[in-house]
Amino acid sequence: MFKFYKANKAYYWNTFALAGPIVISQLGHTLVQTADTIIVGHFAGTIPLAAVSLVHSVFMVVLVIGLGISYGLTPLIAQENGRSNKEECAKLLSNSFWLNFISGILLFCFVYFGSMFAMKHADQDPQVVEVAKPYLLILSLSILPLMLFNTFKQFAEGLGFTKQAMSITIWGNVINVIIAVILVKGMFGIKPMGVAGVGIATLADRVLMMLAMSFYVLKSVNFKPYIKYFSFRFIDFSRIKSILKIGAPVAMQYVFEIGAFAGAALIAGKIGAIEQAAHQVAITLAAMTYMMASGIASAATIKVGNSFGNSNFYRLQKFAKVSYHIVIGFMVMTALIFAIANHQLPLIITTDVVVIGLATQLLVIAGLFQLFDGTQVVGLGVLRGMGDVNVPTIITFFAYWVIGLPSAYLMGITLDMGVKGIWYGLTLGLLTSSILLYFRYQNKIKKYIIA
Repeated sequence: MFKFYKANKAYYWNTFALAGPIVISQLGHTLVQTADTIIVGHFAGTIPLAAVSLVHSVFMVVLVIGLGISYGLTPLIAQENGRSNKEECAKLLSNSFWLNFISGILLFCFVYFGSMFAMKHADQDPQVVEVAKPYLLILSLSILPLMLFNTFKQFAEGLGFTKQAMSITIWGNVINVIIAVILVKGMFGIKPMGVAGVGIATLADRVLMMLAMSFYVLKSVNFKPYIKYFSFRFIDFSRIKSILKIGAPVAMQYVFEIGAFAGAALIAGKIGAIEQAAHQVAITLAAMTYMMASGIASAATIKVGNSFGNSNFYRLQKFAKVSYHIVIGFMVMTALIFAIANHQLPLIITTDVVVIGLATQLLVIAGLFQLFDGTQVVGLGVLRGMGDVNVPTIITFFAYWVIGLPSAYLMGITLDMGVKGIWYGLTLGLLTSSILLYFRYQNKIKKYIIA
């Protein structure tokens, strides 16, 4: 291992340099939800915390559909940039903008009206549902500005420019926290808004991020060679189709995984509000490490995509291997943190002693599945860079909906193992996905090398 590192030091540091800002940007999506959860947990109480869990479990499914669709741009930009085709990069950006704009409107309709129906017919606590309604509406409105922010973010990252999105994300989260605390707690003469307050803060944050990111890409000197070919009026359905050809399967991959976790939250809700709140505490912390691993996977996609674009398969293998090494090291570290600090970490989110007691047990299990979660998301990232998205989509469906979620229900409800049983089932799904995606990569790369 050490000999490999010495021989390939440049690959590790190139991946680190690209992944670092993406990790922070990706983490920003989760930190918005995390900040909402912490603020509600400390200032609003257990029922509002369960309401946040319910809304997030449904909203995250729609959020990752949007992220997946917008993500279809990045591998294409990386590949075309590898071919030095700046004009094509600009035309892809134009079509991605309109695709994401329309998708944002459709997703709002789907998440709000669909979620209202689902919450009424999912055997949830009526008190929790009533508190969740205003938060759901405001959070749903934020999907459109988030989609447009991602249009320009994924374009910049596909070209290797990752620091600006990171900076915008950091400032956006700071603004979100400040506004949320003021509105939820009721400061400066404002009446306490409860859960609705964090929704307003999130909406304001995402609108500002959208404006900042679009201005950066359209005005920065870094993108002038590309933007000179750009026009909002340039719409080509063949390019929209090419973005969707990657973006739609990526969206489904996210849906199958996050949907399984959303399903787990609903199963936890069938057990009780305390179990649902504890699930939210643990999944919020685990989601942060997942999004950081997702940032490493995004860097792998860019590096692999660029190498794939100019048919440098030797370089492609190197970046794939170091990406796996980096994510394994990172997830082992976070697993140890979860196991050692499992009594302290829930205090960040809630002060309810009963919820904390159950969440500490879940974090030990979360420490176990960190490794599988990281390796499976990097496997997806590597394969996306190679333009391989359809078979990985089938793999994620099988892992989470044939293995993971049924196992979670079986252990959690049928075998009466409670919320811990739900998490054991999720861990089994992650393990399945991780193994199958790695074998898929090995099979694909062998074909290209032989060819």
